[in-house]
Amino acid sequence: LIATLTHELKKLDDKLSLMEVQLLESQTWFQLKNLPKAKASLTSARAAANAVFCPPMLQAAIDLQSGVLHAEERDFKTAYSYFYEAFDAYFTADQHTSALNCLKYMILCKIMTNSIDEIQLIISVKSTSKYHSGPAIEALKQVASAYQQRSLAALDAALHANSNLLLADPIIKSHLTDMYETLMEQNIMHVI
Repeated sequence: LIATLTHELKKLDDKLSLMEVQLLESQTWFQLKNLPKAKASLTSARAAANAVFCPPMLQAAIDLQSGVLHAEERDFKTAYSYFYEAFDAYFTADQHTSALNCLKYMILCKIMTNSIDEIQLIISVKSTSKYHSGPAIEALKQVASAYQQRSLAALDAALHANSNLLLADPIIKSHLTDMYETLMEQNIMHVI
């Protein structure tokens, strides 16, 4: 259906609608775990965004999807920058739920790059200060602390205590599962 719609929108030369459809296509391919096609669709959306004026919320959604795809490829530094851009746009537009999600992903990127010390700096900035005391951010702080200590028991406790906040989001769940497995592997190697 998306391919047919994309073809028709190209005929109509409706670049704004085409960007939205290509972004949706990228999100769909990501959910289907087909990263090459997700990246190709996102690249098409970005090309269309460069050709015409892109509304800020659509640009934020494109940045968010870019961050998700870079994080999936384990390029957490680039993902962080995209999440930051998306956070800034959502914060400016008072889209608090979307801004909070971006902030969570920013913190997750810092955890995954083992830059735990920078998390406090992120949540102390003026724009993020309204979110720093939320339960999801506190849950991620617990995960960061457990990861910094390399404590599998503390990580397991943090995940179980906050499963509704952390594991409900498929993106966070995916990376925390990888983190858990990596930490378990490191602990087993240390024991051996």
